[in-house]
Amino acid sequence: MNAAKPSEMFDRDFTHDPQAKREADRAQANRDELIECIAQAIGQDGTIEPLKGLHFNRFSSPSECLHSVSIPAFCVIAQGSKEVLLGGDRYQYDPMHYLLATVELPIASQILEASPAQPFLSLRFDLDPTLVGSVMVEAGHFSSRSRATVKAIDVSPLDANLLDAVVRLVRLLDSPAEAHVLAPLIKREIIYRLLIGAQGDRLRQIAVLGGYTHHIARAIDRLRKEFNQPLRIETIARELGMSVSGFHHHFKSVTAMSPLQFQKQLRLQEARRLMLGENLDATTAAYRVGYDDASHFNREYKRLFGAPPIRDVERLREAAVEQGT
Repeated sequence: MNAAKPSEMFDRDFTHDPQAKREADRAQANRDELIECIAQAIGQDGTIEPLKGLHFNRFSSPSECLHSVSIPAFCVIAQGSKEVLLGGDRYQYDPMHYLLATVELPIASQILEASPAQPFLSLRFDLDPTLVGSVMVEAGHFSSRSRATVKAIDVSPLDANLLDAVVRLVRLLDSPAEAHVLAPLIKREIIYRLLIGAQGDRLRQIAVLGGYTHHIARAIDRLRKEFNQPLRIETIARELGMSVSGFHHHFKSVTAMSPLQFQKQLRLQEARRLMLGENLDATTAAYRVGYDDASHFNREYKRLFGAPPIRDVERLREAAVEQGT
């Protein structure tokens, strides 16, 4: 059986449901306004923070796969599309979807659609756990007593009410006096709408520190701080009151990678930063991040970044020079 084209489905729905058409028109008007507001706020490629905790991004061409560490945030694309890789999982989103990340994790991301005429435009709203907890308590949306783990990143459809709140927050950029009073209220509304939406459990479990997700969040924080130290899984599992096999299982459920893979990505990303930003040679950077064997470091570096350390850093520097000219 052939599926109806999206336009045919919308036409048919709107014929019988005028309210659905009004909602769709309102959502499209909000998407158009979001594009206009972000494009006006950031005229060149890069990132800015027009309000505390609110970041705008603009890119005029698709990007290669970029490695970074995610932070707890709510991410919306106004124009274009993007893919995020977490371990072996892929998450693609666009103006019709949002991405929610609730734990600091090593990720890779790639802008898929962007051009000078229609640049990639997006925003990131940083999630303050204290604020999330405050909204959750005020709304009475406590976490369930389930001890299930919740993956730290996912993508969901961006509904009209959540989009409307985002646009109203961005609109405040033109009214600093109003922003001082209204921005905190709209931020709370955005968090509330996330809590009652498709990813509410994800946000609640991180905010309340419930279930096994809390234990994994503690382990992640420890691994991030001690990434250059030997990995002692048994010690970490025992301190969390978990078996080694249980710790492995729940860690991978949240992060989509094993503790060893997680540590490896953190080490290699830091080594790349040291070589690029502090001019360290590959051997020194390798020892700095915890590798005892330089050849082992070179093999793993090439496997993650696609080129040996020196060649990769040279390529990054050349790309930076080209962008600056």
